Amino acid sequence: MPQLSLHSPLGPLTLSEEDGAIISLDWGWGRDQTETPLLSQACSWLDTWFDDPAAQGAFPLAMAPFGTAYQKKVWAALCAIPVGQTVTYGALAAQLGGSPQSIGQAVGRNPIPILIPCHRVVSLQGLGGYSGDGGVDDKAWLLTLEGADFPGKN
Repeated sequence: MPQLSLHSPLGPLTLSEEDGAIISLDWGWGRDQTETPLLSQACSWLDTWFDDPAAQGAFPLAMAPFGTAYQKKVWAALCAIPVGQTVTYGALAAQLGGSPQSIGQAVGRNPIPILIPCHRVVSLQGLGGYSGDGGVDDKAWLLTLEGADFPGKN
């Protein structure tokens, strides 16, 4: 499986590709570095996005090997949340069916964070959780980068 890493403001990130689609984004530097056109394009876009979160980019994302039908439904809904905006776990649950907890579980299992913007889902009382290496600090940083208002923002 080809992987390509990049330096980012959040630390090293590694993208993985399978069958012509991005299948994961992980914190840390990948062991194997294989430059493919898709991985190069995605890394380049991420570099641009960290400077300008309004930058547009679309990549084939493969969620097929991961997740339940419900989780995939949640992940698709995350992609519809505009840059600089947030939605609560409860509002997303009302929209998709399920509970805020089931939304939180699906969001926490997102295999392609940032590209599938799970950082845009917050709780009523605060940020909620985040599975990136820096936890909620990374989530707050990403939301601040996008200019979003969120509970607990300074």
